[in-house]
Amino acid sequence: MTFETFKNLIPKVKKMSVPGESSHFIMAPEIRMRELNSLKIEEKNPRNAAVMMLFYPKESVTHFVLILRPEYEGVHSGQVALPGGKVETYDLNYTDTALRETEEEVGVKISMVNVLKPLTKVYIPPSNFWVHPFMGFAESRPDFVLQKEEVAKVIEVPLEELLNENNVVPQKLTTSYAKNIEVPSFELNGYVVWGATAMMLSELKMLLKTSMEL
Repeated sequence: MTFETFKNLIPKVKKMSVPGESSHFIMAPEIRMRELNSLKIEEKNPRNAAVMMLFYPKESVTHFVLILRPEYEGVHSGQVALPGGKVETYDLNYTDTALRETEEEVGVKISMVNVLKPLTKVYIPPSNFWVHPFMGFAESRPDFVLQKEEVAKVIEVPLEELLNENNVVPQKLTTSYAKNIEVPSFELNGYVVWGATAMMLSELKMLLKTSMEL
């Protein structure tokens, strides 16, 4: 998809209602679905985080950015994610968190980002976080600068890869909560994207596909 085509969708996207949790469930492992249905999340006093789905042109083609987390002792070690992180006391709101963390993690200046809208928050049981995703775009490709402690690699994904149904595939994975389970995932730029990130991208995909049909 050219960046001009993407920008022509923006007025529609801004007016549309977001698809909501039902779009998350398409990419949620069955075991996670059962867990979410039985949890009383607010009783667990979850923390909050925010992430950015950032679109930009690369050689006139629409891309968005994902990151590869480094290997470490933690539940999200080595996973593909959206740039973002936890809310700090000095953040004015979740939008501020998403923008600040995107600048900190991959070097995208806050002034470059036009925030379009929030999408539906996702709860992550292993780390006890509500994650609030936002859509945004930059008019030019950012000069990515990695925060080495948080980001092993920047992954630039052509939007067409997300929209391509052939890139939705089941994977056998060992996760923080189960061994050798089958999970729905996206294959993007040669990387397997699953869990909360895949759930958020599922809503994004549904939103964009619907806007293309209007």
